[in-house]
Amino acid sequence: QVQLVESGGGLVQPGGSLRLSCDASGNTFRIDTMGWYRQAPGMEREVVAVVISTGATTYGDSVKGRFTISRDNAKNTVDLQMNSLKPEDTAVYYCLIIGDRGGYWGQGIQVTVSS
Repeated sequence: QVQLVESGGGLVQPGGSLRLSCDASGNTFRIDTMGWYRQAPGMEREVVAVVISTGATTYGDSVKGRFTISRDNAKNTVDLQMNSLKPEDTAVYYCLIIGDRGGYWGQGIQVTVSS
């Protein structure tokens, strides 16, 4: 059974920062891609940031320049540093891993940006 443990969400004021973490260290299979997606109420799930095993990254247009994704291949963890947060960043954020056993989602973690 694949285990993903997400942490770091919560309530923050506009302009603030949060750091999300996803721990996949309990899994022994090879992980190629790690990333974060988000889904706001009434909206489709969208990509936030993805990092592959080489370290190459991809960001959604709305978060470029504000969010930074990083991964630790030895620990099988992926973090998302979110700066200059805006109310429109409010959503449930999901960790995603893709490896030689397929793709798996985390349970989701709420991020709310509000004054």
